[in-house]
Amino acid sequence: MYKEFYGLSERPFSKTPDPRFLYLSRGHREALARLLYAVEERDLILLTGEIGCGKTTLSRALIDELDENHQVILFINPRLTPMEFLRILATRLGVKKPARTKADLLGQIERELYRCHEAGRCPVLVIDEAQLVPHKELFDEIRLLTNFQLDDQNMICVVLMGQPELRQRLKHRAYEALRQRIGLQYNLTPLDREETAAYLRYRLEVAGGFPELFDADAVDMIHEYSGGIPRKINHIASLALLEGFGREAGTIDREVMLAVRQELDAAI
Repeated sequence: MYKEFYGLSERPFSKTPDPRFLYLSRGHREALARLLYAVEERDLILLTGEIGCGKTTLSRALIDELDENHQVILFINPRLTPMEFLRILATRLGVKKPARTKADLLGQIERELYRCHEAGRCPVLVIDEAQLVPHKELFDEIRLLTNFQLDDQNMICVVLMGQPELRQRLKHRAYEALRQRIGLQYNLTPLDREETAAYLRYRLEVAGGFPELFDADAVDMIHEYSGGIPRKINHIASLALLEGFGREAGTIDREVMLAVRQELDAAI
């Protein structure tokens, strides 16, 4: 629909976490740098941020940055029992028949981690939406993975990603042992007004469009409505492109955004 009208080769504000469209704001650049450093050091890192701030896209960008000497093991739904988690981890590490007892299962995982080390490969465990981990016992198993060590380094890097309530949850004294294992942490914050403008320009450029399609008033309104949350920016900007196309508007301006605001206010 609007792609041809605005000279776009693809949709610039898709909901999918495509790393090509990752705009590295100051916060996102710092977060990615810390993730890469944690992998280099084989450390445990905690990354938090509001819903829609770009944590999942950052995880995909991290995966794209890593070479063949890293084996990424991604959990996108951590609502698991400790045994379910360990069995899935063992399978993804290469165990063909995960053991039924925890002791044997941990032995298999340790052997696979050592095999990875011998092959010069570093496993990187990424747990997205970690605030959904149902029980402390599963966090304990994640923590205990950092016990698999050589004399000079850990045998696995662990990345915990989640919403701000995860950080609050881990402040409880019951998680003291896990907190002591966290080597790095970072909290993503929303984009400011100038970053919102740069975000819009960047994604339009990646999609082959005119980077100044949204005028200053439109940017102000998008930042106000979205609160600087990238996922909300994408939703509002997509509606604006549809509205602009319907009006045959060459620029997304205040009038287009007022119509979008009416649509947003009327939404359930």
